[in-house]
Amino acid sequence: MQGALINGSGSGADHQPSSELVNGNGTKTEELAFHSHSESDKANTLEPLVRVAKLTETNPSDIPPASKPGRQYAVTIQDILERRAKAGRLIAPTASYSDSDMFKGPQVGKPHSKSMEHHLSPESLSRHPCSLKQAARHLKTPGIISLGGGLPCAEYFPIESITLKVPQPPNFSEAATAESGANVRIGKYDVTDPAIQGTYDLSIALNYAQATGSAQLSRFVTEHTELVHNPPYADWRSCLTVGSTGALEQTLRMLCDGPGRGDCLLTEEYSFATALETAGPLGIKVVGVKMDDQGLLPEAMDELLTNWKPEERGGKRKPHVLYTVPSGQNPSGATQGVQRRKEVYEVARKHDVFIIEDEPYYYIQMPLGGTETDAEPKEETVEQFIDSLIPSLLSMDVDGRVLRMDSFSKVVVPGSRVGWVTASEAIIERYIRHAEVCNQGPSGISQVILYKLLDEQWGHEGYFKWLMNLRGEYTKRRDTMVAAVEKYLPKEVVSWSVPLSGMFYWLKVDHTQHPGIQAGKSILEVEEEIFNDCIGKGVLVARGSWFRAEQDTEPNELFFRATFAAATAENMTEAIKRFGDAVRDSFKL
Repeated sequence: MQGALINGSGSGADHQPSSELVNGNGTKTEELAFHSHSESDKANTLEPLVRVAKLTETNPSDIPPASKPGRQYAVTIQDILERRAKAGRLIAPTASYSDSDMFKGPQVGKPHSKSMEHHLSPESLSRHPCSLKQAARHLKTPGIISLGGGLPCAEYFPIESITLKVPQPPNFSEAATAESGANVRIGKYDVTDPAIQGTYDLSIALNYAQATGSAQLSRFVTEHTELVHNPPYADWRSCLTVGSTGALEQTLRMLCDGPGRGDCLLTEEYSFATALETAGPLGIKVVGVKMDDQGLLPEAMDELLTNWKPEERGGKRKPHVLYTVPSGQNPSGATQGVQRRKEVYEVARKHDVFIIEDEPYYYIQMPLGGTETDAEPKEETVEQFIDSLIPSLLSMDVDGRVLRMDSFSKVVVPGSRVGWVTASEAIIERYIRHAEVCNQGPSGISQVILYKLLDEQWGHEGYFKWLMNLRGEYTKRRDTMVAAVEKYLPKEVVSWSVPLSGMFYWLKVDHTQHPGIQAGKSILEVEEEIFNDCIGKGVLVARGSWFRAEQDTEPNELFFRATFAAATAENMTEAIKRFGDAVRDSFKL
């Protein structure tokens, strides 16, 4: 049998007195009341938020100016610590219903998002709430005995505890972790053990959960989103995901109907290969937008949409969804500056385009260096680090037309398969309806490990310090490759821009100088020749053609992608040398 929910700290609401409930292993526990979101009381829950928003709509002068999007609504780590202290201990037993709105601060001065329902596919609009998941809301009823859900008994889970050794900020190196890292134990009944009074344990994590993910980790990512992006409309929500690729597949099905409506997907002319391979089987035609060294060109996007004619596009209707990776774009490494992002957003508003903002590399924003000595980290505070980040499209989104995808894959561990999406309440509600009958949310083991590391051990400040450290480490790697390409690549035929974010170098090869081109070879044949020679010389680089948005057209440029993510400095340098040799051999230099 399972007790009910949660304390919540959201939207500045007061909390009711606690009630005594029976928890998962039969132990009585005290529980704080929470924001209920059933249909009957949802209006009461959101009523203070709506009232503030309406007042602000009639008094726009009340909103203070800001030099950076979202700064007029700035939230600090101290604000969150005070909010948590006021809310008290979070109690969220097995399969607890939660909503990220429970963990947001008061959304003072913010209007509500505009309706984006017209962007949704017939498939998405047809989804109904999962009956069994919805029934979990009744677990908050004091004294209820649940025979409704098929939750296995935690007594029979054959894992009693998990022990982790994790670094202590700011000592993040493997050597420092081995010497002074913290040993963290996750037990089966930590929540109901009066000596521990934990927040998240294995009896909860190993069982079924809501499709939104656990309340415990949801609280952390909601607060994190508020600290960094703080969307400028009131009814934003976050929801945990099974990584960004799974989130993208769900989102594309929510927004696009290729076979039925003839929907297309806009993206950069060279885009993340897996995203292209996700869209293809859904019958979604991918349309590439021209790029420069800052990524997607807003004027090219505007021109394409303005002049779109279905009869010239095989009957495909004008695109209404954009997929973009603004920071450290994969594969090009391009990073959109703040003005570029504003211009892309305004084109999206002009043509009523919904934006999928995929940002796995957002925190790996690097200074423009050139050697390892230039990459020496500068002393800065967490607040300075946050302010130094290029504002996200989400932070500029006054309409609710952006769904942002975040992930722990590139900045913590990819094997966790945990990320989160943030968008308007209406869009996230459709996302949850899909997740309930698709993946049912991310792994509980992954969530409890991430929670113990990020929330209990590091807290928000420690996590930002980890991200700052990570940025410094990847900057050193980037600059190792800077030195290698400068030394070993033939500049007469290979050119590049130093990436300001991400993990990739995009190497343009001037095919017009290749002797095979003069003899009638195609760009793809030259690309294959160089690629195979690279393999023969013992280096693997990615072929640029793998990333072309419009695979059914002939390329007119030749690229290769190299990553500085994992190889040692010595191996990276040797790999670039081998690539340079392959290019020289092919061009007969």
